[in-house]
Amino acid sequence: MRAHAHDLRAEVAEDLGLTDDVEADAYVAAVARDWRTASLDEVTAALCAYAEKLTRNPSAMNAADIEALRTVGLDDRAVHDATQVISYFNYINRIADALGVPHENFVRAWEK
Repeated sequence: MRAHAHDLRAEVAEDLGLTDDVEADAYVAAVARDWRTASLDEVTAALCAYAEKLTRNPSAMNAADIEALRTVGLDDRAVHDATQVISYFNYINRIADALGVPHENFVRAWEK
């Protein structure tokens, strides 16, 4: 989670106009704490809901989950790409956990 939070900060800070480090850190901390209460746009919130369900309960995924992404403007390619990325991170994190790969101690923890 720590490394992913740092990646998020690097990816979105500029896109969201978060040029101030304190503001960018606060955004990432809010997402890490609970994406549902963070100030996310409609598409990002829909992707987070999709990612959470795919991660926690993949066998419950259905057409309505894809339709929810289409409703916020994502096309089939974007849904496919999001599913691939979410699934890959689920896979690689499970590999790391199973093999006991240590967390990067040089990456700071985000407040929760």
